[in-house]
Amino acid sequence: MNYATFIVQIIEQPEQSFFKENISVAEVFVKFAPIQPKKSVEIFKISVWGNLADDLMKYYQVNDYVIIEGYISLRDNIHNDSFNLIKDKEVEISIFKIYPLILS
Repeated sequence: MNYATFIVQIIEQPEQSFFKENISVAEVFVKFAPIQPKKSVEIFKISVWGNLADDLMKYYQVNDYVIIEGYISLRDNIHNDSFNLIKDKEVEISIFKIYPLILS
């Protein structure tokens, strides 16, 4: 089971894409809400599908805090570093529910 619930802060404007039959997906980078003074910042991408993606685009903006529920997955991230290809893992969460917590 990899279903989880988090409180996160939206740190970037969401980007929306459309697929066949007008199915939409919105992707946005978020970070965990700070509990203790800044020891580390964990930033990851969330994907929101369908009508929930439309709601994300319409009602939420940068610096809003939201409660998200969804499935965690790891994706391969490949990028160039001068002469080498670097392959690492990137966390992504597919969101099924989103609730406002603190809106700006």
